[in-house]
Amino acid sequence: MGPLKGFKIIEIAGIGPGQFAGMLLADMGANLIRIAPPGDTNPGFGIDPRFNLMNRSRPMIEVDLKTPEGVELVLGMCMEADAIFEGFRPGVMERLGLGPEACMERNPKLVYGRMTGWGQSGPLADTVGHDANYIALTGIYASIGEKGRAPAYPLNLTGDMGGGGVYLVMGILAALLETGKSGQGQIIDAAMVDGAASLMTSIYGLLAAGMWKEDRGSNVFDGGVPFARAYRTLDNQYIAVSAFENRFYRNLLTTLGCHDIDPQDQYKPAQWKELQNRLEVVFKTRTRDEWCDIFEGTDTCFAPILGIREAMEHPHNKARETFVNVDGVPQAAPAPRFSRTPSEIGSAAGHAQTDLQQVLQQWGASAKMLAKATGIY
Repeated sequence: MGPLKGFKIIEIAGIGPGQFAGMLLADMGANLIRIAPPGDTNPGFGIDPRFNLMNRSRPMIEVDLKTPEGVELVLGMCMEADAIFEGFRPGVMERLGLGPEACMERNPKLVYGRMTGWGQSGPLADTVGHDANYIALTGIYASIGEKGRAPAYPLNLTGDMGGGGVYLVMGILAALLETGKSGQGQIIDAAMVDGAASLMTSIYGLLAAGMWKEDRGSNVFDGGVPFARAYRTLDNQYIAVSAFENRFYRNLLTTLGCHDIDPQDQYKPAQWKELQNRLEVVFKTRTRDEWCDIFEGTDTCFAPILGIREAMEHPHNKARETFVNVDGVPQAAPAPRFSRTPSEIGSAAGHAQTDLQQVLQQWGASAKMLAKATGIY
């Protein structure tokens, strides 16, 4: 199942964005093998492999890429693969003998994805780093947080997963489409700093137009306006309002009983602080659940701010099966959704498989490849 059924992809194991990209591709049906170094198939925080959820939906095998046999195995797989991707610093794959030139010599139609933080070139290309470092260089980190306070770290979503993993997947899919027309492979330089900057495109536009202040908590999309921010409730929970459009703002004021506030003054900054103070007082008069009951069925762009476990139990998420349970582990279902070739979680995350021949056979390796693998690894 899945729209990528039949595409054979090799994932050279890493953590974070490349791992996430592998999950997305495998959930969408790609026949993907994750190749990890011996004894290091569960990197990260040392959790039980079944909770390392981004390893789901594809088999994982141990291959020592520091041996001629391991390198030859991967080169042989490249001959039959549609794509391969890796997440090492520039030059590492070349030193192993598995750089783009070596792999594409075996298969000129191969799509070769490279996932790094800083990119394959530039003065920082060889520098170590993590998500926070990459988003720090794009203006994202500086833009998130409360006014007058230190920047807030937005989880490792904008650099690792969004700017990294998602852009790598987009690049691989676009290259596969192009290869289908040209018959030629190509290399994808997916840098987290590039992807994160791309995610900020609309904000850069607002800045250029003079409509964005480089002062956290002072703008329409950073909690700086009273009609689009979080408010504390009576039970010390929070709700989110996001009534940017005037018609929704009118409904918000009506639902709150603030009939003395003129909705036509919505975008008058001089009145925002007073309005925020007023709404803070109003929202503290009821619990979060009471506000949910009051706002149900109103067009106000309102939602409760849920914890992770609460989110999994919310009626809307349950109705859409946004979260699923695989082998006793709750997790997000594959996204996006396809009408004819639905994605699915092919297998739970777990330990590396030991039967190389079986994994290669399921991957779709030819008889020649299976015989060769038997002889060299």
